[in-house]
Amino acid sequence: MSIERVDAYRVKGESVLEGISAKATLLEHKKTGARVVLLENEDKNKVFQIGFRTPVKDSTGVPHIMEHSVLCGSRNFPVKDPFVELVKGSLNTFLNAMTYPDKTVYPVASCNDKDFQNLMHVYMDAVFYPNIYQKKEIFLQEGWSYKLEDIEGKLEYNGVVYNEMKGAFSSPEGVLDRVVLNTLFPDTSYANESGGDPECIPDLTYEEFLEFHRTYYHPSNSYIYLYGKMDMEEKLRWLDAEYLQHFQKLEVDSAISLQKPFSEMKEKEIFYSITNEEGEEDNTYLSYNKVIGTNLDRELYLAFQILDYVLLSAPGAVLKKALLEQQIGKDIMGSYDNSTYQPVFSVVAKNANPEEKEAFVQTVEDTLRHLVEKGIDKRALEAGINYHEFRSKEADFGNYPKGLMYGLQMMDSWLYDDNSPFLHLEAEALFPLLRERVGTGYYEDLIRTYLLENPHGAVVTVLPEKGRTLRLDKELEEKLQTYKESLAQEEREALVRQTQRLLEYQSSEEREEDIQKIPVLKRTDISREVEPVYNEKIMVSETPVILHDIETNGIGYVDFLFYFTGIEEELLPYVGILQAVLGIIDTENFEYGEFFDEINVHTGGIETSLELYPDLGDSSGKEYQCTFEVKAKALFPKLPVAFRMTEEMLLRSKLEDEKRLKEILSMVKSRLLMKFQSAGHATAIRRAASYASPASRVKELTGGIAFYEVVKRLEEHFEEEKEGLKRQLRELAKRLFCRENLCISYTAPKKRLSEIESCIKTLEQKLWKGQAQTKIRPVSCKKEKEGFQTASKVQYVVQAGNFREKGFDYVGTLQILRVILSYDYLWQNVRVKGGAYGCMSGFSRTGEGYFASYRDPNLRKTLEVYRGVVEYLRTFQVTERDMTKYIIGTISNLDQPMMPAAAGDRSMNLHMCGLTLDRIREERRQILEAGQEDIRKLADIVEAVLEAGQICVVGSEEKLREDRELFDVITGF
Repeated sequence: MSIERVDAYRVKGESVLEGISAKATLLEHKKTGARVVLLENEDKNKVFQIGFRTPVKDSTGVPHIMEHSVLCGSRNFPVKDPFVELVKGSLNTFLNAMTYPDKTVYPVASCNDKDFQNLMHVYMDAVFYPNIYQKKEIFLQEGWSYKLEDIEGKLEYNGVVYNEMKGAFSSPEGVLDRVVLNTLFPDTSYANESGGDPECIPDLTYEEFLEFHRTYYHPSNSYIYLYGKMDMEEKLRWLDAEYLQHFQKLEVDSAISLQKPFSEMKEKEIFYSITNEEGEEDNTYLSYNKVIGTNLDRELYLAFQILDYVLLSAPGAVLKKALLEQQIGKDIMGSYDNSTYQPVFSVVAKNANPEEKEAFVQTVEDTLRHLVEKGIDKRALEAGINYHEFRSKEADFGNYPKGLMYGLQMMDSWLYDDNSPFLHLEAEALFPLLRERVGTGYYEDLIRTYLLENPHGAVVTVLPEKGRTLRLDKELEEKLQTYKESLAQEEREALVRQTQRLLEYQSSEEREEDIQKIPVLKRTDISREVEPVYNEKIMVSETPVILHDIETNGIGYVDFLFYFTGIEEELLPYVGILQAVLGIIDTENFEYGEFFDEINVHTGGIETSLELYPDLGDSSGKEYQCTFEVKAKALFPKLPVAFRMTEEMLLRSKLEDEKRLKEILSMVKSRLLMKFQSAGHATAIRRAASYASPASRVKELTGGIAFYEVVKRLEEHFEEEKEGLKRQLRELAKRLFCRENLCISYTAPKKRLSEIESCIKTLEQKLWKGQAQTKIRPVSCKKEKEGFQTASKVQYVVQAGNFREKGFDYVGTLQILRVILSYDYLWQNVRVKGGAYGCMSGFSRTGEGYFASYRDPNLRKTLEVYRGVVEYLRTFQVTERDMTKYIIGTISNLDQPMMPAAAGDRSMNLHMCGLTLDRIREERRQILEAGQEDIRKLADIVEAVLEAGQICVVGSEEKLREDRELFDVITGF
């Protein structure tokens, strides 16, 4: 392909990026100056992204509101929510938009050529020709608006972004991150909150909102990226002909300025809210933060990621260990954040106290000085380098397409230098150089220069304040009431009319001719074939090995599964603690930091997890297996090391180390609380399901709220509990890690099995002998309605139940229902009209169903919406075109491309659950052949779920008290 023949563009540079197997081309659109990067390779999972540099002058959240709003209809696609229409009817592998402190990006991905072109078209139209100029209601819905339903009613603020950020600002970690950035860069756009501060969002006017789009959403300020296997020349011609050529070049002042270095460290204190039941002691966050050069220093960018591993990220990292030994905070976190022009290195002591601030700073700086004077442990540096190099080579980003992640990483340099998009995609050559510098004083000099002798930093303290949320809510209520009272009668009537007009806009039916403009694939575009399963059971000595014969690019993935289904209910939380402890506690031959480094020097990592597999061949729906799993990955020559380190961890961990056990309990408690607040929907879904499902009850006891309650008790009463804890852990280890419980999952080419056979036999001989823990022990379930209070301003509202208990079978069309509800009925009523940030539903083969909301200002109203699902389904009526969209959206969720490790995990999961390919094919047939009558039949299933009455809400004290009669129990964490 000759890019030079595409006259509308100027080629500015070409290179081959060996590390990611891509030909890279940097171009500029001649007429507008739009920046364009092409990464051509054989990856069928194609990615398109358009981004804009979006600095902010205040904290009204205008870039965030704009990100939401441009996806609410455009010139060629004038429906109210093309984004949702695409989700329902696209085979996308990624579809979203993201706001950062200095940029806004709109990425899409798909393996289907036609679908990919459709996604590009809708996104280009959205960013350049949005309906925001014609429909003020978009701004009122997505940003903020006054809500006054009647003249005598209560005046409130509403808006999707407003409510989202109320939730984000309720998290102390979120508050800390924002204040650090604002404090370190007071003279730049980073001084402001791009996502929007809820106190400032209502200051944004509609005209300011439109002016922001006029200024920054222009090709001259754009960054366009294409990745994968496609006709790049055709795509470039299309972009020019359809969009870029219709604009004139504009001088856009969007440059991100550098902060002038400080002459001395700053100090900042801010408060966050805790509930009235929480204590202020041990609830302060102390943080030490330094600015580290710029993202355009390629070597520094990577070297500090390695230092972050050595200083903070690894379990035995020196700063983490030093602070824990001084008992400053109960959980030490931190990061090297390179998502901004000037990266920030942060050390955070969580669950500390204000009077420890001086000791915190001194411990950090004394530890760093000691490292500079005595030298950094070479093994730790080698482990950090290998850790990052392995991940760079593996390029496994879970559910995210690697082309997407390359595009986002590219912005770390391209945004600040038009000529340097590939700076951080060429890391492969740096690893040997950084490895050579171990022991030369290079890393010690980095610490001296950027951490010790660099005054551009800040100590930020985030302090707890009881009832802060309630106080602020009261102040806001009074402010709004005062404002309402200041209005004339006609002004109040105008607000009522605006509220009604917005509701009418949200409730209005789309014009059929507008819906027809959204491109949709046909059912015939979808393959009826399911993804293959790679399972071959082989006995190696006495151990069953499930081989997944997949090409893995030189890496072997070994998963050791130990059954624990037979463990008694009262011991299940201790299984969760054992899983948390192993790998981060001393063993007979290694101090825990050394152990982690040894793993990362030789392998791609060893992790533990607890998994639960329902027996889908069981007609009762009650059978399941629980496994304690150790997942290891390494290049084939290093797999014996992975086996030896797994053996060391399982059989020789020092489970009687009281000091370390106490530290781990504190950390686990802290991380669980963070998860409850940031992912309250997941917490509430698991809790609600556990009221009736034994399998979900096991999950709850090993990782949910019930698990947290045990961890909290052990941590708070450690002296009384420690002997029992040590005994339980020792006994559980011997019961679990015996040869009778072991099964191995191995993902690699079959010819590589022989390389680990001797390792398996050796491990088998070392494991304890015992009794297989595969027979199900009964666990107790208790149906109730629970509310869990937090200091948040929003709710996570869940209702769950089991339809198989009422005699209904699982059918493939329930997967379509999930799409219909999540992007139609629930989306319209919970998100669009209700103002929640998100909504979702799910139905499993075991019969468990749920409805959930995310960062939701409502509670009772959302539960009423859930109850309306049944009637919605009984009268469900859509066109054949809409039905096809739902089906395509469903298949999109099922057919996500998988990296080798994920393909092996899927195959193993099907094996463990007894799910056959025939059943998967039948479910796919049910999906592909579904009509609206099949969806109506699901109303009875939904009714069965709702009739179970299993309700769990994680939310604000005030809202839970307001709706007290809905619950059997209201408590805190």
